[in-house]
Amino acid sequence: MLRFTKRADYGLMAIHYIAAHDEQGAVSAKRIAEEFGIPPELLAKILQQLAKQRLIVSQNGPKGGYALARGPAEITVGQVVRALEGPINIVGCLEDSDCPQMERCNLRRPVQKIQAAISQLLDTMSLAELVANDVPDLFAPAHSAVR
Repeated sequence: MLRFTKRADYGLMAIHYIAAHDEQGAVSAKRIAEEFGIPPELLAKILQQLAKQRLIVSQNGPKGGYALARGPAEITVGQVVRALEGPINIVGCLEDSDCPQMERCNLRRPVQKIQAAISQLLDTMSLAELVANDVPDLFAPAHSAVR
């Protein structure tokens, strides 16, 4: 089953929360951890990694916390996931030339297409869209039937 790891899931929840509260200034890690029930130690590591990748910035002081490093329209879901997990690979064999099935595999090309589609979706979906709840419904019919 394809799914985000807890690390990516928590990271997306945290950066979404930071983006949604961007106008109010920096958001504390404690506030995010309490809001979502994320273990504070794990959240601290996730936020450090997002800051290291320059997606968020840390602000010290009594009103310190975390804020976006740039506008929410300039940060994609793909950037966040890659910052926390590395390359997005739905199967290991696309990168691994030592796969014992390489010569016999008949799924390589279809899996590459799926991988590209997932990457494209994640790379075109911005935090601004998530915050505005403006995420396209992929399963809705392309057009409504006229009655």
